Amino acid sequence: MASAPQTQTLPMLYNDLVPLNVEMHSNFKVRVENKAPYIVGVHAVPLTIEEFAPCQRFMPIVFSAGDNPVPLALMGLNEGANTLVDAEGKLHREDGYVPAYVRRYPWMLVRLDPEKDEMSLCFDPTCDMIGEFEEGEPLIADGEATQMTKDLLQFCEQFEESAARTNMFMTELKETGLLMDGELSIQIPESNDPFVYRGFLMVNEEKLRELRGDQLRKMMQNGMLPLLYAHLFSLQNMTDIFNRQRAQGLGPVPAFQIS
Repeated sequence: MASAPQTQTLPMLYNDLVPLNVEMHSNFKVRVENKAPYIVGVHAVPLTIEEFAPCQRFMPIVFSAGDNPVPLALMGLNEGANTLVDAEGKLHREDGYVPAYVRRYPWMLVRLDPEKDEMSLCFDPTCDMIGEFEEGEPLIADGEATQMTKDLLQFCEQFEESAARTNMFMTELKETGLLMDGELSIQIPESNDPFVYRGFLMVNEEKLRELRGDQLRKMMQNGMLPLLYAHLFSLQNMTDIFNRQRAQGLGPVPAFQIS
């Protein structure tokens, strides 16, 4: 079973990638479960700009540190802490938001030939959701992709398109000079010292307020301004995530670096 070319480090969550093949995987099925054991202990995942509005109601949105920052949805403030799922991956709350990066797994579009633009639907064969099971939704029927497989392909295509728009947004955001090192300090009665979180980027709200009218108008017209405020509003969820961690026995520890 040939794997996709491993010229780069595999993305977060993925252990391997195999192209879906009509002949090799004709008997493969997908088991649909309301569980995500693959994100147990994962505290942050990449987020696309289309997700800012729904996500900001439930979890903080920050930007990764480094030269090429990306938006992140924080499911926990401490490494190894995920308040979205229990120890076996079952969702804690049905009304919460599950990032598209999580929903996409174990699928992904991969360019198998670097000289061609064509991308192939691949999956992580180590995931126990896909295999030759007695029960489940078939991926291939009568030598062709089933409607489920077509829907999975469409979702992955939409994700790639959204990721491209997110990259453009981040390029523009870096050029504005609005990003700054973030820091969060939470004080609780049981501790003399506050819990301090660093290692992420956030928008400098003071600089944002000081932008010229023409700059703000441009940001409003290209859709950037609402996204920045969705990010800023989402930071109010930091304390909520902190308290959820404590209630679930997942931490916290002082001076943790979000990375």
